[in-house]
Amino acid sequence: MSQRKTISTDRAPAAIGPYSQAVLVDGWLFGSGQIALDPESGEMVADGDIVREAERVMENVTAVLAAAGCTLADVVKTTVYLADMNQFGEVNKVYERHFGEHKPARATIQVARLPKAAAVEIDFIARKA
Repeated sequence: MSQRKTISTDRAPAAIGPYSQAVLVDGWLFGSGQIALDPESGEMVADGDIVREAERVMENVTAVLAAAGCTLADVVKTTVYLADMNQFGEVNKVYERHFGEHKPARATIQVARLPKAAAVEIDFIARKA
């Protein structure tokens, strides 16, 4: 029988809908999409600065991973959602800086709109060692 655990941390924004920050099932961590919400204020942090927004997203992803006892090195797959594919290069630099030599599988998709008018959202799948 599968073991399922809901992951929650106050170091990342609280869910803004009927979902969990992440769910751990049999060693696999499935992380909900993170946008650039400040976990303390609940407000967006970017003010149109895509680099700042991407940094906050990666901080939020890292915090959810940590709450499950994981790191970015445990991530095996991400999906990056962009409101404007023209910002891919700037987001990719932030992404690469955080992941370093670890390169999970990834899809990048341009979308019509994201929650809270975010410019970038990232979700992930990780394997807890």
